[in-house]
Formats: sequence, C-alpha cells, structure tokens
Amino acid sequence: MNSSDNIIAEWLSDHETSIEAAADYIYQHPETAYEETLSSRCLADFLEAGGFRIAWKTAGIDTAFTASWGKGKPAIGFLAEYDALAEIGHACGHNLLGTAVAAAACALKAYMEASGMGGTLHVFGCPAEEIMSGKIIMNRQGIFDGLDAAVTWHPFDRNRVSNDIWQSQDIKNYIFHGVSAHASRSPEEGRSALDAAELMNVGVNYLREHVPQDVRMHYAYKDNGLPANVVPDYAQTNYFIRSSRRSRTEDASRRVDDCARGAALMTGTELEIELVGSCKEMKVNRVLAEIYYDAMTRVPIPKYTEDEIRFAAQISEEAGLDNGGIYFQGLEPLEQEPVPISIGTDVSEVSHTVPTITLSAAAMCRGTPLHHWAAARQAGMSIGKKGMLYAARCMAEGTKQLIEKPENLQNAWKFHLGTG
Repeated sequence: MNSSDNIIAEWLSDHETSIEAAADYIYQHPETAYEETLSSRCLADFLEAGGFRIAWKTAGIDTAFTASWGKGKPAIGFLAEYDALAEIGHACGHNLLGTAVAAAACALKAYMEASGMGGTLHVFGCPAEEIMSGKIIMNRQGIFDGLDAAVTWHPFDRNRVSNDIWQSQDIKNYIFHGVSAHASRSPEEGRSALDAAELMNVGVNYLREHVPQDVRMHYAYKDNGLPANVVPDYAQTNYFIRSSRRSRTEDASRRVDDCARGAALMTGTELEIELVGSCKEMKVNRVLAEIYYDAMTRVPIPKYTEDEIRFAAQISEEAGLDNGGIYFQGLEPLEQEPVPISIGTDVSEVSHTVPTITLSAAAMCRGTPLHHWAAARQAGMSIGKKGMLYAARCMAEGTKQLIEKPENLQNAWKFHLGTG
C-alpha cells in the first residue's frame, strides 16, 4: 500500500477538533441570506489555515469567497453553503455542509501534496442558498466556468449518492398597488391591493387541479403593516413555483402570472411582478454518481453511541418521526434511474455548466425532515458532526478518483454533453 493512501482519513482524524469547532461556531452564530459575515469568515479562516489562498467578494457578493490551492488541471470546485433559516437557525444543516466541504478540500490537498499530484482545488463560499440565489448569481457571472467538476453534499437522514433531480424553480414577488381609503367611512373610494392578492391566490388554488402532478405552487403574504380599518394600497405575496422539468415550471409560472393579472383587473389595482430567482432542474451525471458511490462503499459508516441512540429515540418520539425505531442505516444502493424529489437547490444551476455531484450523509436520524426543529437540534450535536465527517471523507475519496484517473473526468464530460 502506498504511504499516501491513508492521508485523507489521517488528516480528517488529526483535525477533527478544529473541524467540529468550525461547525459549532457557525451553528451558534446563525446568519440568514447575504448576512453570513461571521459564518463565511469562519470557513475562510479554516481554509486559509489549511494553505488555501482566499479571495473575497466573489461575483461581487460580500459574503462570498473563493479559496484556491494548486495549479493546472484538473480544476475541481467544492461548493460550500453556510446560511441559516430565519428564527429556526441551522435546520437545514448548512453549518455542517460548508464545514465538511472545507474539510474535504483540505484533506484532499494533503493527499495531493503527499503523492505529488497536480491540479487545482477551489472552495467556493456560496451564500443565500435558502433563497435560491447565491450560486445562480455566481454561475451567471461565469465563476464556475473552467472547472472540470463540481462537488458538494447535503445533510439528510440517509447515506447515499444523491441521484436526485432537484426541482426547477421560479421565485417571484407579486406586488399590488391600489388606492388607500377609510375602510368604514369611504371604502368605495379605495382599491384594495389586499383584495387583489387574495383573489390571485384563489385563482392559483383552482389552478392546482390543472397542472402536472409534480408542479408545486406555494405562497406567503408579506406584511404591509396597515391596520384593518384602512383599505390597503399595497400588498405583496412571495411565490415558489416548482417542478422537475424547466418547461413545466415555466408553463405554470406563466399561468400564475395570469392569475395575478386577472386579480389586478378585477380590483382596479396595478400589478408589479418581480422575478427573485430562477433555476433549472438538477442535471445528474451518471458517471460521477458511480465513481462516488464506489468511493462511499469503501468509507466506514459512522457508529453511534448508546447516548446518541437514546437521543435519537427521544427526538423521534417528541417530533413524531416515522422511522419504526430504526434510527440509522448503512449506505443505500445507487438507483438505476434518477429520482425526482420535491425540493430545490441553486446547485442545480451549476450542474448545467459543469458536471456536478451531490452526496447525502445522515446528519440526523431517519425520518427527520429538513427545515424542522428536530433537524436543527441534531445539526448542533454529535449525530450531525458524525455525518459531517463521513461526508467530508466521501467527497475527498471520490474526488481523488477524478484527479488520479483523467479518463473519469473525460467520461463525466461526455455524459454531461450527451456525447458519451
């Protein structure tokens, strides 16, 4: 066995304390989209200590950075996230996500140095994933052009290669402008923007019967701050419109626009449609999926203590999780066909620029939903950290196969371009 073969595992073991400290710090300082000043700095400092060069304000975003090491080809990009959710904190585990990505890149760097391998590693600090924004802006500005592959992971309740078609999405604000009036004394003089927003939502709810099964349309009202005795001259709703195919998302999005236009016409109000963000569905890469699955079969699955099992049992009962008392399992088999799922990520946009792989690791017990308090609890404790360290090693070991065997990247690009 070559003396460098265990470098990745050894580096992660030797730096486990600092890796966990970074994840803890980000967990304890949850920051929402484009406010991730402390979180991005924490990861950048970790990478700089590991020998990476740091460049700030990637794509002009204050909380985005690019950490780089090495030179020449291949050029591999690791995609880190670190934004939290408002009020609930790291219920999507991004404190673990970004930290594992940074750790994987550092461990792989150590291996490349020990084995004398060439190539360039980039870690992209990507803000605002929760509002489907950061990577879309970065991709639009060509930040990922020139990469040979992009690598990331996401905390889930299972260990697997994510052979998933994450959804295509449009995020829109529908803003209605009306005429204010006293709601009791002279309501006839008013034109209610709130009426328009409500009528739009009624139309969309009737539309649900007449779209494909995988289309999802959900909305929230934005508070206009007015009391009930005023005919509101302003109302705004935020919509997510999604499906597993871009063409279906665009069709549904146009029809939602028509519901809004009809509501404005009925109420004598003016309509403004703001496109907040838009992305394609995930473009899965079978070649990369098989390479990383093979790597995952050779990485030991985390083992859990009696205290962790008891915690999993307790939180399963408190949260009503459906896991039948089986809290953790091994590596799931790679599906023969891609799997459409009902969630989205801005990683999808990157996958149309460069061959992209996403791994999943169990950073929470089975049945735990994302964006839930039970996910947030586990992201801040040893269960989440074990999944994080496992994901870091899996990403590093799989990417090692891309760098050592140029034909793997060539085949991944053939699949990406549809020429293989």
